[in-house]
Amino acid sequence: MSLLIEKIKSLANQIGRPLRLMEVCGTHTVAIFRYGIRDILPKNITLLSGPGCPVCVTPVKDIEAAIALSKMNNVVLTTFGDMMRVPGNKQSLNDVQAEGAHIRIVYSPIDALKLASEDKEKKIVFFATGFETTSPSVAGTLFEAERAGVKNFYIYSAHKTVPPALKALLNSDDIRVDGLILPGHVSTIIGSKPYEFIASDYRVPSVITGFDAEDILQGIMMLLEQIDSKRATIEIQYKRAVKEDGNKKALYLMNQYFEPCDADWRGIGMIPQSGLRLRDKFSQCDVNNVFSIDIPDFEEPKACQCGSVLRGVKIPTDCPLFGKTCTPEKPVGACMVSTEGSCAAYYTYGMYR
Repeated sequence: MSLLIEKIKSLANQIGRPLRLMEVCGTHTVAIFRYGIRDILPKNITLLSGPGCPVCVTPVKDIEAAIALSKMNNVVLTTFGDMMRVPGNKQSLNDVQAEGAHIRIVYSPIDALKLASEDKEKKIVFFATGFETTSPSVAGTLFEAERAGVKNFYIYSAHKTVPPALKALLNSDDIRVDGLILPGHVSTIIGSKPYEFIASDYRVPSVITGFDAEDILQGIMMLLEQIDSKRATIEIQYKRAVKEDGNKKALYLMNQYFEPCDADWRGIGMIPQSGLRLRDKFSQCDVNNVFSIDIPDFEEPKACQCGSVLRGVKIPTDCPLFGKTCTPEKPVGACMVSTEGSCAAYYTYGMYR
């Protein structure tokens, strides 16, 4: 590993100018802090966090819709535990559960399906969040529900897809990145081909990277080699898990049940074709076709800088709320909720002190 560090320092010195590298994935953000990678990089390399935390980018409107569903008669909302504390307009799912709303925390969509098969008198709704990493498992669960004849299982899809979000970021006038550390988990599903536009259209060097310290350092080194040689390609550092074509079975299953749609990202706004909705032939499982949910749009708290943090325009310590009125115990913005959130990582690892 020392050889990697020396190579990075040599390349950074050779390039000689300030470099801004964005780690897209929240898991990378946490790993970079855990391994102390920021502390050993040359001074001219700045690491920025991107929009790769699914909890962070779930908008207020989706949280409010989940809250509304949990309060309906004969409905049980099931969700991953990390969504429970995400702020809605005035309350979180945690808050309304304490008031008696019907919410169950599950570890997978299969757990929600099991609940539906065991209690056919209730309508079981799974709050489906996450990127391409989780959507195939939701598709597989719908397949199982169909095969088993379970009729009381429904999906509220808040799924997001990463490549359109990266395109929106790169099109933004206030964002400048010299290289992208692309997400390893998402890429095990989609492969490297969906990112090719980053190199061809925007000339931004990119490397799909694993999560060990050596993986991340090697990914940074590969980015610097591209920058130094003035080339832009999509390279795979995480070759033990990521193939160029991705996981074809997972992609087939996902595409059987879902289709792209426009989606709202918390703090960023509407990104065309960046969400996933159920195809029409599975409309009987789509919450929006079964339940009447009329939720207005809500704005983020005015002082909250989550949107700027997710776009790499600011770092968490630039936010006036950070570490003061916004902490992991009492989060104002979603970036302080998840362990993969940039603000939570900065707070946990003491970057505000």
